[in-house]
Amino acid sequence: MERGIEAREIEISVLGNEDIVVSQPGEIVPGDEFYTYKDKYHSGDPETAIPAPLPEQVSEQLRTWAVQAYRAIDGAGLARVDFLLDKNSGKAWFNEVNTMPGFTQISMYSKLLAHGGLDYKQLIDRLIQLGLERKAEQGRTLRKFEVDNDQ
Repeated sequence: MERGIEAREIEISVLGNEDIVVSQPGEIVPGDEFYTYKDKYHSGDPETAIPAPLPEQVSEQLRTWAVQAYRAIDGAGLARVDFLLDKNSGKAWFNEVNTMPGFTQISMYSKLLAHGGLDYKQLIDRLIQLGLERKAEQGRTLRKFEVDNDQ
């Protein structure tokens, strides 16, 4: 159970394995009191604010926390880290790490990175490179299981 708050949902795209790129925070502007199922799946391309209208200090703090959350789960490739920002107090709450966010040209994940200069084609190319890097890293990991038959 959690206390309900009147909140803005702030989303941040994270890209990378070791060297991480983090987007500016973005916000989906709901067509109703909150972002509804209808808004998300039936209204087409939702209105977004990229970057989200936030004080610079809040924006930088959320970006730092997004990277910390990504590293905490040993994130690789991509994720979108979401926060709730209380409209009354301004306090930020961690919401989730979405390790497989929507990935179309109108998805917030790709829009946030495009705002930073990484277009959709470049993003896909980068994700392929990151996958190959991760596979090579895993190939260097020694995995050995020994059974003691004397017991």
